[in-house]
Amino acid sequence: MEMRQIQYFLEVAKREHVTEAADILHVAQSSVSRQIFNLESELGVELFIREGRSVKLTPLGRIFFERMKQVWNMMEDAKREVKEYLDPEKGTVRIAFPISMAAHTLPSIIYAFRTRYPEAKFQMSNALYYDLIDGVINGSFNLAMIAPMPNQEKETKIKGATLFTENIVALVPNHHHLAQKTSIRLRDLKDEPFCVLPEGFVFREQVIQACKEAQFSPRIAFEGKDIDALKGLVSAGLGVALMPEMTLVDNTPRSTVIVPIVDTNLTRTVGVIYPTQRKLLPTEELFYDFLLETYERLNEFKQ
Repeated sequence: MEMRQIQYFLEVAKREHVTEAADILHVAQSSVSRQIFNLESELGVELFIREGRSVKLTPLGRIFFERMKQVWNMMEDAKREVKEYLDPEKGTVRIAFPISMAAHTLPSIIYAFRTRYPEAKFQMSNALYYDLIDGVINGSFNLAMIAPMPNQEKETKIKGATLFTENIVALVPNHHHLAQKTSIRLRDLKDEPFCVLPEGFVFREQVIQACKEAQFSPRIAFEGKDIDALKGLVSAGLGVALMPEMTLVDNTPRSTVIVPIVDTNLTRTVGVIYPTQRKLLPTEELFYDFLLETYERLNEFKQ
């Protein structure tokens, strides 16, 4: 089995199309087909169901794909590790994050890190909560910013640190009867139409659970596919939303007002996780230590 065969196989499996994979790899389609054929002949199994130039993984192909992703990531990490040990300040950090951190939190910390280490590079991905955890475990990336922090007693394949705890606030239209309040209790929103994230988002679950603890079920009027969509719904006067405070830093939409909530349980932890079964690469370890150092100083400043 050759590295080229693995590379071609992974690209075809991701795109489910031989010609598209060949374009990305900058090789002839016939070359990709030949390498896949040779790989299947060596293994003695069919990895793909062929439908013209479109393909789908067989059940065995899916198992092989997951294993080969891990192998490929390990090989790429090994090459990077050799380079970074020579000069970790010029290496690459592979990090993933939830979309709620895309506007302010992650860009701010990367800017600060690049100020200290200007030649460091980043490969960034965004993903949903459970995909962040799975991605760290399976090697798609080595670090992930995440909120809330997972229970590390249950998730034994990851470790990490809580960086800070943020408040959850209410976002209401500026003509709303609560807009002039300096603070409210969550129960004050029990009769309001709620704008929430779709099912499957951990923050939606947190919102619903918080309302239940305040002894009411939220009246869900609209779902928005992400935080920015929720802001738009509230801005249009279609309802209220609970929001992580960081998502509104320098990004509060017009026609809306932020109202603090005094319920003490309405917070969420924000942290960073990494795999227990792999060692962080030198530049990633540098960035991880920088995160801990930076937020420790910020937390001391707030106290």
